[in-house]
Order: sequence, then C-alpha cells, then structure tokens
Amino acid sequence: MPVWKQILVLCLLAAVGYGAYEGYQRYSSTGTESTAAQSRGASAATVEVAQAEVRTLRDIVEAVGTSRAKRSIEIVPETDGRVVELGITPGAGVDKGAVLVRLDDTIAQADLVEAEARLTEREQALSRVTQLRRTNAVAEAALEEATARLAEARAQLDRARQRLTERTILAPFAGVVGLAEIDEGARVSAGTLITRLDDLSEVEVEFALPETLFARIKIGQKVTAHSAAFPGQSFTGQIEAVDSRIDPISRAFRARAVIPNPDGILPSGMFMSLDLIIDEAEHLVVPEEAIIFQAAQSYVFTLDGDIATRVAVKTGARRDGMVALLDGLDAGTRVVIRGLHRVRDGRQVQILNADSPASDPDGQGS
Repeated sequence: MPVWKQILVLCLLAAVGYGAYEGYQRYSSTGTESTAAQSRGASAATVEVAQAEVRTLRDIVEAVGTSRAKRSIEIVPETDGRVVELGITPGAGVDKGAVLVRLDDTIAQADLVEAEARLTEREQALSRVTQLRRTNAVAEAALEEATARLAEARAQLDRARQRLTERTILAPFAGVVGLAEIDEGARVSAGTLITRLDDLSEVEVEFALPETLFARIKIGQKVTAHSAAFPGQSFTGQIEAVDSRIDPISRAFRARAVIPNPDGILPSGMFMSLDLIIDEAEHLVVPEEAIIFQAAQSYVFTLDGDIATRVAVKTGARRDGMVALLDGLDAGTRVVIRGLHRVRDGRQVQILNADSPASDPDGQGS
C-alpha cells in the first residue's frame, strides 16, 4: 500500500477514536448529574405538617341515668265519694290551686250547716248562762259546762269544714297532669289513684360514678345530657347533690344533676346519657400522629423552612385526636404528622400541604 494511503487510514482511525472519546465523556457527565439529582430527590422525604395550637381540653366522664320531675305526687282522695267533676286533661299544665277532682259534697255541706247552727246555739246558751251567773242565779258549774259545750261546737264546725274541703282536690303546685285512672261519675275510696301531677320546670337525673372520682365531683359542676328521643339536641345542667356514701358492693356512689326544662319537653322517666365535665383548661396540642415514642421518650419533628429537627416533648392528656404538650414547643410551631418513617434529624423534607392553613407558619393560610 502506498505511503499516502497508510497516512490517510491512520488519520481516519484517529478521527473515529477522538469522536468516540468525546461521546463517552458527554454520556458519563450526563449520567453522573442524573444520579446526583436522583440521590438528592431520594433524600428529601415527602411529608405533611400541622401547627401546634392552643385549645381548651375537657376531662369528661360519661354516665347514664333516668329523669324524674322536680316534684311529683299521686293525686288520691282522702275520703270516699262519687266523682262529680274531673278537671284533668292528660299532658296539660295546671296552675297551683286549680281544681283537679271534686267529689259529691251534698252531705258534707249539710253537716257544715248543722255544725254552724249548733255553734250559734251554744254561743247563745253561754251568753244566757253568763248573765245569770252575774246574779248568782246559776251555779259556777253551769257556766263551765256551757263554755265546754261551746268549745265542742267549734271543734265540730272545724271538722265539718275540713270534711267539706276534702271533697275537692286542688293542685298543690303548678305542673303537668298525667293520664286519668278513673272517669267522672265513678265512686272512689280514700287512697284511690286518680292521676299524677309532675312539676317539670326542672328535671333531676340520678346516676352512679366509680369511687375513684369521688374527690373530683363537686356541686355546681356542669353536666350535658342527651336523649335518643331528641337526636342532635343537648340539655345543660349542673350537679345538685352528691351522696355521702359509697356502695360497698358496686364501689360506686350516687350523684344528682338538675337540668332546666322551661319548655317542659323532657318528661319524667326518660333514659338519658350524661357527659360530666370534671375539669377544663387550655393546653398546647398537636395531632396524635405527630408524636413518636421511643423507649421512655417521646418526640416530634419540627420544621425550620424545609429542614426537619427532632425535638423531645412531654405529653399530657389526649382528647379528640389531639395530644396536650406540657413542654417542648411553642404555639404555631410546624410539626410533621405524616411521612415520619422517612424523616431524619437535620435532613431536608418536601412538604405536600405547604399551602394549607395548618402548615402556614404565620397561621394565616394561603
């Protein structure tokens, strides 16, 4: 082969080798940059955050009980007789002194007239004897006997008036009457149940609590009651009385709450569930998901920008998915609540909910 051809082949081989070298260098540089980018992306954990905030936490105890009227009595006659008037409309309110039942009082009226006449007669007799005694026309014993008979007549008149009063039954207080157990015209005996009268301006609910709460239950503490008959509605009252004894068998004690019932919608005998607020106070809280427990220590990851920092905290009460913090954080501090398994102290994170109000460091949201 001529020399010039050999030189040409060498030049071509050199050119091909140079091109291959440049291509390799470019490919190697691009691959290194891509790997570095992937490494950086892998090191930034994806998380969601929330803010530590101040909330009012309540220590609530649940109990159950049955409502009863503030005052409740059975309407019964004190004497026998026939019912001539029945002023009872079941479920209706009555005022104090309203006539509920009236028995036939014909004989009682006659007895009263007779007693009044006898009293008048005895008064006149005493007057005559007194005048005669002034002139010694009668003995002292006659005056004493006339005085005694007058006192007897007065007592008989009082009994007659009382018997007449017993023929009419009045409402001793304002309240709501129940179902009538007899009909007008029926003959009743003393003690026969006619109806019931309930004062429902307030209802009492008695319930039992474990003895461990005895020292924490005080008169005046707030109670919230609920009933299945009124879904979504609550009734607020307070503790009125606490029993001084603990049942040795159940290890529980009784307490009584009073719930205002101005509209009278709560009846007597209704089953009710109660929420008793034993204590309430403001605490700095974070979601339960933010707390990490390790051995005897608990901690959270806070954020400074997008850098996670591990902070030890002391936890307190738990309520509604929130945990009270006794120390370790300030209000408004952002804490990681999701993605914790990839977070490391001092490492960068990527915040998914960065624009939400919960992650806004100023508490203003976007």
